[in-house]
Amino acid sequence: MRTSFRQSMAWLHAWSGLIVGWVLFAVFVTGTASYYRPEISRWMRPELQAGTVLGPDATAAAVERGVAYLQAQAGGARSWFITPPRPDIPLVELFWRTGPGQPPNRVFLDPATGAPAALRDTRGGDFLYRFHFELNMAPLWGRWVVGICAMIMLMALISGIITHRRIFADFFTFRRDKSAQRGWLDAHNVTGVLALPFHLMITYTGLVTLSFLYMPWGMNAAYRGDTQRFFAEAGQITAPRPSAGRPGALAPVGPMVLRALETIHEPLERISIVNPKDANATVVVVFEEPHGLSHEHPQVAFDGTTGAVVEVRAGALKPAAKTFTTMVGLHEAHFAGPALRILFFLCGLAGSAMVATGLLLWSVARLPKKVGTAPHPGVRLVQGLNIATIAGLPAAIAGYFLANRILPVGLPDRALWEIRGFFAVWVLIAAVGLLRPQRRAWPEVLGAAAALYTAAAVADGWRMQRAFGVGDPVDPVFVGVDLVLLGLAALLLFAAGKAARYDGTRPSRARGAPRGALSGTAAE
Repeated sequence: MRTSFRQSMAWLHAWSGLIVGWVLFAVFVTGTASYYRPEISRWMRPELQAGTVLGPDATAAAVERGVAYLQAQAGGARSWFITPPRPDIPLVELFWRTGPGQPPNRVFLDPATGAPAALRDTRGGDFLYRFHFELNMAPLWGRWVVGICAMIMLMALISGIITHRRIFADFFTFRRDKSAQRGWLDAHNVTGVLALPFHLMITYTGLVTLSFLYMPWGMNAAYRGDTQRFFAEAGQITAPRPSAGRPGALAPVGPMVLRALETIHEPLERISIVNPKDANATVVVVFEEPHGLSHEHPQVAFDGTTGAVVEVRAGALKPAAKTFTTMVGLHEAHFAGPALRILFFLCGLAGSAMVATGLLLWSVARLPKKVGTAPHPGVRLVQGLNIATIAGLPAAIAGYFLANRILPVGLPDRALWEIRGFFAVWVLIAAVGLLRPQRRAWPEVLGAAAALYTAAAVADGWRMQRAFGVGDPVDPVFVGVDLVLLGLAALLLFAAGKAARYDGTRPSRARGAPRGALSGTAAE
């Protein structure tokens, strides 16, 4: 135990932040990017032309074409999922699995003809979204790893608040003319305090979102593992219907969609068909959540063989369920308009910077006091991992975008190759960070990341120049994403220049700098 409670909290803050900091940086960066997941997915499918909202009859007809395709190609699947055309993706999207643990099948159809659309295979923004809480691991393992790190993050936030006596005073202090350690400490304080309510909210609500995975005991005791019945009784989904065990013919789904649209006046999100070839087939028409904080989806369930309405779920959640869905809604921010989404995005960038500056502060605070002395092997490892994470992850995302533009459209397993490009760039940057001297590695990898972002924007500009004639309209989504890529490239290039001028020595502690700073914490 340290000599005081506050010093103990400072020690806890420093080491808990270090242990999970690299994972948290990845979670923050990919989660921040996920606020613009639809735009990223749109950018990564340039063959798509933005469409208009279809009328009810056209939507029902498009869904019928999707059902016909699934009956021919996915008859052995237990469930079918159909996403109707929408303005950003004016195609019918089909999804199914042939069995538990099997890879998913995803097909896009022309809504007018029902023929498969000529569309490049990509995970788009969904890859970054799922990486945010699964780290591209098996879903169960990835969510547990992220959950444990989020719990430690919450502990680090609370211990940082307890440790920091002048938390608001130092928000207005940035002493760049002092030691490098003092500068990183001030940067860590500013980015931490600037969006502190967001950091607390996003960490806590992220844990609540997966709380039934981390704390399933009450639900298991009351429902004996029947999670579907639990969520049905909570009012979040329609009640599941068991299979009858005998064959049945699926009734036309289009009329069910039309009837659901007459019942619920919200945009249509998807249609789920469970046990499609069973006498007890169920068709569930799911709508987008109404405007507001609560993340709840109105639903209408039909008997799949007769077309009769079985159940309607639209609001009227009980207080506990309403609280849960509101927490989920706060975390995902689907309610946010353009201005509020920008604010969430900027707060996410502040969170990423908070974690990054904390990691850098930890290593800077533990450099040898004597100039020319080699750092401890543990400190050198942390320095390499900092480069691999703080510079490597942005470079890997840039490599993912660039791979989307340069890989042949018809390449088999193309989406997988894009992800392989993501990890190949990350591994290469990590190797440079671990093997090269830190003074040289930082400007090299930051410059490489800037080059990758520039190349991705240039490749898209070249594509647009070839695809459009003079005077043709340009989709603002592509222009916006390209400008963001160039902005990130400029920021990374600026950071590379600053890193190249860093002399690599350990400045002495600034006069009057508190001892707490030398522990590498955000404390005074």
